[in-house]
Amino acid sequence: MRGPAWPIAALLVGYPIWWALGFGGLSVVVLAVPMTVLLWRRRPIRVPPGFGLWLLLLAGYLVSGIMLAETPPGTYGELGPGRIVGYAMRLALYTAVLIMVLYLGNLTERELPQLRLVRMLGVLFVTTVAGGLLGVFLPGFSYTSPVEWVLPRWLSENPFVQNLIHPTAAQTQKVLGYAMPRPEAPFEWANAWGNNVSVLLVWAVVGWWVYGGRRHKLFVAAMIALAAIPIVYSLNRGLWIGLGLAILYVIIRVGGRTRVVLCGAVAAAALAFVLSPLAPLVVQRLDKPHSNDIRAFTVTATLAAARHSPVIGYGNTRNAMGNHRSITTGRTDWCTTCGHPPLGSDGQLWLLIITQGFTGAALYVAFFVGAIRRHWSDRSPIGLAGVLVMGLVLLYMFVYDGLVTPLGLYLVSFALLWRNA
Repeated sequence: MRGPAWPIAALLVGYPIWWALGFGGLSVVVLAVPMTVLLWRRRPIRVPPGFGLWLLLLAGYLVSGIMLAETPPGTYGELGPGRIVGYAMRLALYTAVLIMVLYLGNLTERELPQLRLVRMLGVLFVTTVAGGLLGVFLPGFSYTSPVEWVLPRWLSENPFVQNLIHPTAAQTQKVLGYAMPRPEAPFEWANAWGNNVSVLLVWAVVGWWVYGGRRHKLFVAAMIALAAIPIVYSLNRGLWIGLGLAILYVIIRVGGRTRVVLCGAVAAAALAFVLSPLAPLVVQRLDKPHSNDIRAFTVTATLAAARHSPVIGYGNTRNAMGNHRSITTGRTDWCTTCGHPPLGSDGQLWLLIITQGFTGAALYVAFFVGAIRRHWSDRSPIGLAGVLVMGLVLLYMFVYDGLVTPLGLYLVSFALLWRNA
């Protein structure tokens, strides 16, 4: 926590404290303030390749604000405080993560060694596993955070804000046809937990297995074994697919003895899992793909609405008329499953399309594709891991919202690639 790198240590290592206070995903916005001050003192500031694409993404989001009062066909709702708050918070987050990238890229190797930054992400992986286990074994855990106490009720009770400031261990959902908790601590949603644990696992392996001694290897192996419990209980198919493709990527890109050892380890782990009591839960989840209908409805409605403002979008999400089961626009006594699915809620790509149009989505994709193209030839452990995370970003954008915490981890991974070059 000493020296110029303290804001990064406070963000990654100190994240449990932020979550306990009710800041959680907003911690990067708070810490962007001292980062900006410290960056200003370091002028001139180096910028990464692709910096212009993110600036255009930000500029486009500012322009999209002029559409906040508009209601596209197939949606309903009026301009109110909730819509404005959501827009402002997303704008602050997009700006904050860019400041964080600039800050990381302008720290020297002496001020913040690459391995230390990777291991900070490894510490957050341990925090994530602990939060996942809390969600599995104590799913009812929650409390009113200090931030909730001080915010006005009209703001703290906004659904988007509530998810960010109210610490909970798990989300209870009927994914299997009956109520079952899905771990989310210390993040804002169960899907955010799944997204983040896969990214952090990559860096934990690099920091403590690839660059670690025997004790480090034993520790990370034990943590991965423990992580398997909340990973399965998350019922998160996107996470499972992401981990499978990550293993395949590593097997393809490494060679020689390492590939043989890795294949043997994967085979042994797969056998142990099949024989464990966790396997039937995976089979049960794969037999209950009910969320496919929900996703199909929201994606179709998102694309239909976006066609009426394809260039700049609508600044924020909108509520769809009805849902995948009924044209009813709200929950009633006779239709308890009817609701208001927000458009763009099933993936960062769809969120960008509804908030910033197809232009914003294209800029986002180009930013991460460009990172893969530039660093594909970097075959160092950090280079391979960073390119893998960029690939996961492009996979997850179809099923996960990048906001709030996942986007921060994406951009830290991007900064590691930039620094490595």
